[in-house]
Amino acid sequence: MWIAKRAPDLKTVLIASGLVLTLAMGVRHGYGFWLQPISQANGWTRETYSLAMALQNLMWGAFGPLAGMVIDRIGTARVVIVGALLYAASLLWMALVTQPTLFVLGAGLLGGAALACTAFGAVSGIVGRVAPAEKRSLAFGISGAAGSFGQFALMPIEQQLISAAGWQNAFYLLAALLLLVMLPTAWFLREPVYDDTGGHQQSIGEAIREAFAYKPFLMLLAGYFVCGFQLVFIGVHLPAYLKDKGMMDPNVAVIALALIGLFNIFGSYYAGKLGGRLPKRYLLSSIYITRSVVIALFLLAPLSSVSVYVFAAAMGLLWLSTVPLTNGVVAGIFGVKYMSMLSGFVFFSHQVGSFIGVWLGGYLFTREGSYNTVWMITIALGLFAAVINLPINEKPIARKQVVAA
Repeated sequence: MWIAKRAPDLKTVLIASGLVLTLAMGVRHGYGFWLQPISQANGWTRETYSLAMALQNLMWGAFGPLAGMVIDRIGTARVVIVGALLYAASLLWMALVTQPTLFVLGAGLLGGAALACTAFGAVSGIVGRVAPAEKRSLAFGISGAAGSFGQFALMPIEQQLISAAGWQNAFYLLAALLLLVMLPTAWFLREPVYDDTGGHQQSIGEAIREAFAYKPFLMLLAGYFVCGFQLVFIGVHLPAYLKDKGMMDPNVAVIALALIGLFNIFGSYYAGKLGGRLPKRYLLSSIYITRSVVIALFLLAPLSSVSVYVFAAAMGLLWLSTVPLTNGVVAGIFGVKYMSMLSGFVFFSHQVGSFIGVWLGGYLFTREGSYNTVWMITIALGLFAAVINLPINEKPIARKQVVAA
């Protein structure tokens, strides 16, 4: 029932995966709006909620390779259904649990597993398998733009839900929306069992050992670690940072995060498009160094709503533009048979960075009363990632052909 007789067409896959990504990334991108109301309602410091989000990002990455292995074996559709159910459960948990340890564990484990089954890693495999090689980078860019659209479209909705219905009811409504959209959409992500005849036959273990013994793959891991650190720190802590600096109007943060999502649409799309024409390693390096420059200029400039919006727009262009390029490098080097799994390992590195970034932001704020140190670390890591991506070899890996006895 859940195995298609033939591969779906690329347009169907991009629309269906786009809907899933719109909700998965859109809801997750707005978690910063709940930091202060949940902390105030339960009498917590910001470190508790930050730790929950940090654990969620870490578990998202940890579950990613496992979800990828399952997807590569049984297809995307069934995993997305499981992810939708877990996502709804995680939102209900965050709305109802008031004991801090249980909140951190539940939000982290349930939310992380949900995102591993519904976000970029979950749909990258089917997109890579369905898209022709010459259109693969562009297809990843379109897929990334869909996730970016969710960030743009859902930011004002989530803020309005919190203001109008309360932060708990906002969770309930979003859980219902996820189930109503993701469950039927998963049907269109069915695919046949992937046939890799004619190429080098690998087991899962062989594919893992090959990847981790290959230096360019390790460089991708290092660069993606930085990406996660930068983005999740900014996404979760920016609203609180602006309020600390005297911007009491919550609409400034809402508009800023929405602008990130809006400009991210263009950044993801054009990164994917350029990735089909230019060396992806140079594009990745340029993105990381530009991020550091943009962050430095934002901190040096006088803070105003205009400077926040300019910063958000610039960061939006650079936000998820690394995703189609990184997935394109993985597919180009190793092929698409185990792409979901290998992308999951790369994304795990991203989420380790996310864990450290979001947690360190809360930890150092609690200890120092400001985000200054974390901002400086964010700039330095961007420069490191720019350097580490430059020597990556994007050519397909040379494999010895195994002749059957």
